[in-house]
Amino acid sequence: MCRRRAGNLDADMNAYSPKKYWGELAENYVSADAEGLAPVLHPGAPAWFNRLIDKQQFQAVRRALTLAKVPAAARSLDVGCGTGRWVRRYGQLGFRATGLDVTPGMLKTARQCGTEGQLVGGEAYRLPFADGAFDFVSDVTVVQHIPAELQPATISEMMRVLKPEGHLLLLELIRGRGAHIFPRSPENWIEQATSHGATLLGWFGQEFLLPDRLFVRMAQSVSGRNGDRVSTGAPASHSESDTGSAMRRAYWRFRRITASVSAWTDPMAEKICPARLATHGMFVFRK
Repeated sequence: MCRRRAGNLDADMNAYSPKKYWGELAENYVSADAEGLAPVLHPGAPAWFNRLIDKQQFQAVRRALTLAKVPAAARSLDVGCGTGRWVRRYGQLGFRATGLDVTPGMLKTARQCGTEGQLVGGEAYRLPFADGAFDFVSDVTVVQHIPAELQPATISEMMRVLKPEGHLLLLELIRGRGAHIFPRSPENWIEQATSHGATLLGWFGQEFLLPDRLFVRMAQSVSGRNGDRVSTGAPASHSESDTGSAMRRAYWRFRRITASVSAWTDPMAEKICPARLATHGMFVFRK
């Protein structure tokens, strides 16, 4: 597959620059937790919440790797690696891991967190790698933060650097909203990949978290009367991440209960609920 050049795509990012946005998060939340989770998950949330979400995502990634039957010592690329959590884990699982991120601050934190795999700076929609360089490519909640007009180029590039019969793992938002979030329906995510030569092996819903989502919606309806939006856990602005107030402390105290119950009941929710009811979808493709 020929390498697809982005040309003047940078001009489309004037209103919102992922590089600037994530650079500010890397700078402002670099010391939030030892694992480097805050800058790449939910900056305004307590550390326990990010660990809970990270654990669920890790379970989904391992399930996807099993579905793809990725062999030992496979060469992997994590696109938008952030602070390097997947590069570290892929190395622990025996893969030859590489991570790419556009934000120097994220890569710096990744090294400080002990990431030993190869870390490369670059844009997701014009990857600095040769055709067919990797056995599998992963994207964990990254493309959803790239403006919609650049998402097809990003997926095309991920397919380009895959070897024939290689695998693409996409964990992306399928519902919700946000100033820096551009989700698609499950059908649309699948179409984006299959239109660039991928074959869908399967997909499943990720993060149903039904009691927690109900609580967040109730909290939003209450706070909305005062013109204040309660963060749902999506990357937050600095005003949204202020946990000093009594209201914020009470919010997270109750949410610790609802989130923990939700994580415990998610396996049952997956069995009885349609996959599209989850907030995210894990998609596994073969080239």
